[in-house]
Amino acid sequence: MPDEIRAEIERIKERNKRVEADKAWETSWARKIVIAAFTYILASLVLVSIGAPAPLINAFIPTLGFVLSTMTFDFIKNKWVEGRYGK
Repeated sequence: MPDEIRAEIERIKERNKRVEADKAWETSWARKIVIAAFTYILASLVLVSIGAPAPLINAFIPTLGFVLSTMTFDFIKNKWVEGRYGK
C-alpha cells in the first residue's frame, strides 16, 4: 500500500478516535452533572443578586429543568432517528 494511503488511513483512524471521545463526553452523566452544578451555582448567584426570596431553593428549578431535558431528549431523539432512518 502506498505511503499516502497509509497516512490517510491513520488520519481517519485518529479522527474517528476524536469523534468517539467527543460523543462519549456529550452523552456522559459526568457532563450532565457538571452542567447541572454550574446551572445551580449561576442561578443561585443571579437570584441572590436580585434579592429573590429563597434563592438557594429556587435555583433548583432551572437545574431540575436541565436534568429533566437531558433525560427526555434522548428518548425524543431516538424516536426521531428511528422515524427518519428506520431501526
